[in-house]
Amino acid sequence: MKISDLLSPTDVLIDVRGSNKQLLLQEFAAKAADSLGLRVDQVAPYLLKREELGSTGIGRGVAIPHARLPDLQRPFGLLARLKAPIEFDAIDGQAVDIVFVLLLPAAVESGQIGPLALVARTLRPPENLARLRAAKTTSALYAAVA
Repeated sequence: MKISDLLSPTDVLIDVRGSNKQLLLQEFAAKAADSLGLRVDQVAPYLLKREELGSTGIGRGVAIPHARLPDLQRPFGLLARLKAPIEFDAIDGQAVDIVFVLLLPAAVESGQIGPLALVARTLRPPENLARLRAAKTTSALYAAVA
């Protein structure tokens, strides 16, 4: 599996403004729902509930909010670089400016944890983060991760 299996160029956002984590997650849920042909109430509650269990901020300014959705048939990703970092209760206490929303089908198949591990591995190296932060366009941001 590759990032391009999870993320399409149309699901990449740049200079997103967010005042707080909850509003940002609701905004991303609406965008994901639109891309997937779902209603926002089929996405937002799952993302918000998962975040209540513990922050998905993995450190170095990165968060990977994720959830399993009963109405989803295949993994889906949404990548955003924020205009300004926001507080995300990340593991290292650092504010977040790179967000990769990952939605997975509720039915657990063998290898289903694979997409989350793939995203985490892709966003971990400092050189990858530098490319993401330096990207000037959504196509450059997509190219930096895919």
